[in-house]
Amino acid sequence: MLNFILVEASLEVVPREIQNHPQIKAYAKRFKKKPEKILLDKSYHYQAMGKLPFKEKRGRPDIVHFTLLEVLGSPLNFERLIKTYIHTLTNYAIYINPETRLPRNYNRFIGLIEQLFQVGKVPLEGEPLLTMEKLSLENLLKKINPSKTFLLTEKGKPSTPIMLAEKLEKEVNPVIMIGGFPHGEFKDETLKLTDEKVCIDPKPLDTWIVASRVIAAYEAKIGLPEKRLKIQP
Repeated sequence: MLNFILVEASLEVVPREIQNHPQIKAYAKRFKKKPEKILLDKSYHYQAMGKLPFKEKRGRPDIVHFTLLEVLGSPLNFERLIKTYIHTLTNYAIYINPETRLPRNYNRFIGLIEQLFQVGKVPLEGEPLLTMEKLSLENLLKKINPSKTFLLTEKGKPSTPIMLAEKLEKEVNPVIMIGGFPHGEFKDETLKLTDEKVCIDPKPLDTWIVASRVIAAYEAKIGLPEKRLKIQP
């Protein structure tokens, strides 16, 4: 079983310090929502975000959307061989039911996540597909109890996806962590919780591309395509 965590994910509601900014108020009025209940999105709130700390890492829910579509749409997830988590910059842990079929439409995805931040789970009735709680990355990892944690970073040891997959296959309960933010450095906390740092390309790659390449390599290493296609070795 592979555990996938999108760490320091750029996913949060508009923080209190900018809720009264004219750009935020205008956006909230347009969509008939309260400022504190809308997701921070750099595409719409760039001016309001000007003085936020770590602003270069914030306001990119699209990264989470694209990456989750890649992970949840993978054969590895269809076979229930991967568990998917999000850990946000503001220390929320989100658990993703593998049965989840996320909306392809970005605006519908935003509405879903806004509801999640308000009530802590979606849907409200029946088995939840997404659940959320306030939790540090350290405590999330304690819950997962990994045999080893791997962090994908440009500053890691060079390794092809297949080389990484070989290491993952040897572990009982490995965790792969990929940054869910557009720019900036990982927090010291994240680095301290990492057993091995890995770089799969000399140039920065989009988060969802990294996720896709690692998952595909792992699927190949464990022989999943052959199994699903019923190809004899």
